[in-house]
Amino acid sequence: MHGDLWSGNVMFDKEHVWLIDPAVYFGDSEADIAMTEMFGGFSSEFYLAYQSVRPLTDAYPTKRLIYNLYHYLNHYNLFGASYLSPCLRAIQKINQDFT
Repeated sequence: MHGDLWSGNVMFDKEHVWLIDPAVYFGDSEADIAMTEMFGGFSSEFYLAYQSVRPLTDAYPTKRLIYNLYHYLNHYNLFGASYLSPCLRAIQKINQDFT
């Protein structure tokens, strides 16, 4: 896994794609896909191509909330109060999924 996959860490031209600034680890590939959805910047073609190789699981919508909560909490720690609302929204949605 890349570990920090967002549009700022992807470069490409007509023939090549480069992934930069990785935080590589072994884990669920859906964690990377979840992060791509946090801040936008990836095309629908990207997601279609990804799913043609590795389809998302039925549990992905809930897993996305959990994986992104980690990043929201990290951003809250690093950048402050502007990330409190996304943290609380994610916690509420996760709680709804499990109650």
